[in-house]
This record gives sequence, structure tokens and C-alpha cells, in this order.
Amino acid sequence: MDLLLILTYTALCIAVFKIFRIPVNQWSVSTAVLGGIFLIGSLILLMSYNHPYSGDGRIYFTSAPVIPAVGGLVVEVPVQANAPLKKGDILFRIDPRPYQYAVDQKKAALAEAKQAVLQLKASLDAATAIVEGARSTRDRSKQSYERYLDIYEKSKARGGGTAVSELDVENRRGLYMTEVAAVATAEAQASQARLAYESEINGVNPAVARLQAELLNAEFDLDQTTVRAPGDGYVTQVFLRPGMMANPLPLRPVMVFIDSEDRMLAAAFIQNSLQRVIVGDEAEVSFKAVPGKIFKAKVGAIIDVMAQGQLQPTGALIDPQSPERSQAGQTLARIDILEDTSAYQLPGGVVADVAVYTHHWHHVAILRKVLLRMSAWMNYVFLEH
Repeated sequence: MDLLLILTYTALCIAVFKIFRIPVNQWSVSTAVLGGIFLIGSLILLMSYNHPYSGDGRIYFTSAPVIPAVGGLVVEVPVQANAPLKKGDILFRIDPRPYQYAVDQKKAALAEAKQAVLQLKASLDAATAIVEGARSTRDRSKQSYERYLDIYEKSKARGGGTAVSELDVENRRGLYMTEVAAVATAEAQASQARLAYESEINGVNPAVARLQAELLNAEFDLDQTTVRAPGDGYVTQVFLRPGMMANPLPLRPVMVFIDSEDRMLAAAFIQNSLQRVIVGDEAEVSFKAVPGKIFKAKVGAIIDVMAQGQLQPTGALIDPQSPERSQAGQTLARIDILEDTSAYQLPGGVVADVAVYTHHWHHVAILRKVLLRMSAWMNYVFLEH
């Protein structure tokens, strides 16, 4: 831009000297040079502060490395390079048989665990029945013991012979105490069966809950054998082929997915240039790939951080003299293009010249617009390397 302005002024001076036949001497040349320095310097300062320009505009895009969640042998790669994809479209498939076997195994184990729960219920019912039978036997033994004891005590109180001896009473008492112990044993066994049957996690038997979780995990792994597109976009440079191995570790992507929706034109400005720029200011964009065409745009956002100031947790202290921080750095501004660019071939990463026009010294913006268009016309001339 500065060179265009100098060349334009030089051409005007030559035209003035020729048209008005101004003699070329040290005084006229010095006047033209000093006047050019003052005029061009003033215009450059006014434009730099009020209508900044960036030759470092670029379309940024998001690329997502595709890494499978499970490992295995690739059996199918239906995706084509650079073909449009919708979210959920299949990228490639991993041999699902080992994971299907794991799912079948977990289903069998879960069915077995559910059957075991029914067996625990049957065991609890049987233990409960045994407790009831032991209590009935205990009650009969108690009644027999109390009857023998009553007969013995009454006969002894009358002073005559007894129909029941003391040994009979002791035998009945021994039988009763035996049944009391039997009831305690049956109740303990029933309590143990009840704990085994009624132990739950969120209303489910622990063994069943564990196997259900393992089955869900196995089904998830089986589902991950089919790798799908994470969004709308396309895959570029597909080198994966059936018969190759795809593994989650080490983290080595097998293809790269490009999100077609997540694109942004951003321009890098020196830190002084954006002091008067606000969101919504008018802007114009000239892509080097589209010579002579100026696109209307506006400032969408000013990114308020720079790479030179970022801090990440490491084992090293901040070094102000490091190469990353020794540079001043530039500020990025997001530029929203207001025109339809679908008719032009603008791949991600394409570069552009961007000019922003603020409300300050708006009449000077005319000069910036002229210079931007001259720069766009110069894009017609290029050399192949």
C-alpha cells in the first residue's frame, strides 16, 4: 500500500513537471520530495490510525483428526476423498466380530446372573419355610415340656406318686431347648438368604447391575467399530485401506475430517491499528485468488488475546526473552463477508488483503479504497513458481 501511494505521487509529480513545464532543478525537486514526504507521511498516519489495512488476511478452518475409539482390522472404507458428508455418515468400519463375541458373552453372563437371582429367591422361600416349620416344632416341644412339668409339680404337691418322673421332664426340656436352637439356626440361614436376595444397587441385584454395565460397555465398543463423521464436512487425502490396522493408541489419526461449516476469515493487524476499530465497522476484502474483485464486509469481532501472551502449565518459568515472547505480536480481527462467495474457488487457508473503515476521518477512506482496488488489480499479474 505504501509503495502504491509513493508511486502514485511520483507519477503525479512527473505529470505536473511535464504539463506545466516546471524546470527540473535542485529547488523544484527538493520541494517535490519534501512535499511528498509530508503529504504521504500524513496520509499514511491518518489511514493507519483510522482506516487500518492488513495484508495478512486468511480463511481459517477446523480440522478434526479421526482416531478410532477401539482397535482392530479395517474391513471397509466407503468414504471418498473430498466428497461431501453429513453428520453420521460412515467413514470406515473395523472388524466387529471380536466385539460382537464380547457382547454375546456378556448377554449370557447377564442371563445367568438373572437366573441366579431367581434361585436366591427360591432359597429365601425355602429358608423361610424351614423357619416356620422349626417354630412350629419348637412350640409343640414347649407345650409338651410345660405339660409334663405341670403334671410333675402337681403330683409332687399332693405328696403321692407321680405319673411323670423328673427324668421325663428333663427329657422334654432338652427336646424343647434343641428346637429353640434349631429355630435360631433356621432364622440365621433365612436372614443370610434374605441378605443375598435383597441386596440391591438402585433396585437391581449387584451381580446383575455389574453385568448390565459390562454389557453396555461391550455394546458401546461394538458400536464404535463403525466410525462416523462428527459433523457436516468432508475427509481429504484418504490413505486408509481395508486390511490395515487402526488403533486408538498411540494417538495416530488415520484420516483428517474438515468441518465445512466452521470457517472464519481473520486478519492480523499491528497493535496500534485497531485502537479506533469497533465491531460493526465497514470493511472490504480483496482475495489474491480473485483478482480485481472487492468483497463488502464488516468487522465481526476483535479477538482480545494474542499467542505471545498465552500461558500453559509447564515445568518452566516465564522467559521474556524466549523467541515466542520477544516478538510484539499482532491482533486478530474476525471479518464477516457480506456477499456470496460460493461462485469463487476460495479454499481454506486462502489469503486476502483487508481494509477497515472507521467513522474517524471518513473522507480519507476514499484513498484507502482506491489503494485497495489498485492492489486488487495487481493480482492479475503473477508468476508461476
